[in-house]
Amino acid sequence: RFVSLRSRPAGLAQSNAISKTIVGSDSIRKIENGPYGGTVLRVGDSLAGEMITAPVSPSGEVWNGVRLHDYSLAQTAYALSQSRLWLPGSPTSLELKATRLDEVAKLGLYDLDIIGNPPQGPFTKLPYSPTATYPALWNHNAKNETRFVCEPDSQLQVRQNMEEKAANVWATASRSHLNREFTFGSQALAVAFTERETIGGSVWPNVMFDNPRFDYAFAIWGNSTLGLLSHWWHSSRQQSSKARMAIRSADSLPTLDFRALSEAQLAVAGEIFDEFRELELLPAYLADADPNRARLDRRVVCDLLGLGEEVYQGVRRLAAKWCAEPSVHGGKPRPRRARYVE
Repeated sequence: RFVSLRSRPAGLAQSNAISKTIVGSDSIRKIENGPYGGTVLRVGDSLAGEMITAPVSPSGEVWNGVRLHDYSLAQTAYALSQSRLWLPGSPTSLELKATRLDEVAKLGLYDLDIIGNPPQGPFTKLPYSPTATYPALWNHNAKNETRFVCEPDSQLQVRQNMEEKAANVWATASRSHLNREFTFGSQALAVAFTERETIGGSVWPNVMFDNPRFDYAFAIWGNSTLGLLSHWWHSSRQQSSKARMAIRSADSLPTLDFRALSEAQLAVAGEIFDEFRELELLPAYLADADPNRARLDRRVVCDLLGLGEEVYQGVRRLAAKWCAEPSVHGGKPRPRRARYVE
């Protein structure tokens, strides 16, 4: 049972009243019930917050029902992880095949297994060179991470007598990289793409696909509103406007099942990627006001998934709800000209 309060209780009397209401409530909406929000928690005539019940996975993964303002987002995100697209305001759900990331890809290595002190890491990290033999995408630079295609920022040098281990580590290089320390208030990308196969560092671990066309589908899905929602839902939200995800937690990140896409859909994914590869995206907390993010949502929802205009409009309303979450904007003021984009 999860409870989100609108504000800190004003003293012991209000705290006592809230706790009695929580304990005494025997009919609470479930996360599985659809995107209708939680059960309203009232103390007298004032709205104190919302309550919801949600299952905890047997593997003991993060309890995601915490730090939420609008529980309809949690219900939509949960439905997505269960292969259902159920948007707020819609009476029914649509089938949308989803899976865990490790079912369609392999995740890269922990950064200390790459550059940790010997004998753990076989590489030394150095400043980037355009002629690097072993390029790496290691750090965050929000100004340089506004487009799907990102440039490596470091290079790796093989340590003496560790050549064999270095070859094994380099075998994990890929073009897709997952943002595992995502600051929504300044960063635009949940998924980055490098033209060359590149080792992913501490904040951009590698995501390796057997089918190279999945790289394009992953980039457009991961950076759409539905991809951002899944990333946020699956991550730890302990810091304001920042989502963290351990390497092994990323294994179970819910994502679109790219194996279920037809050859024609994979071709469309490649076309969408090429269309957006040079387009700038605003920081994620402005996803509802970003014309390019709205355009990406339309292309993913309507052209890749073959869903209608009504679904697209529902996704854009979802973007507005998500951007209103305190754990997304972190209290950062919106630019005056940032307006909702359909």
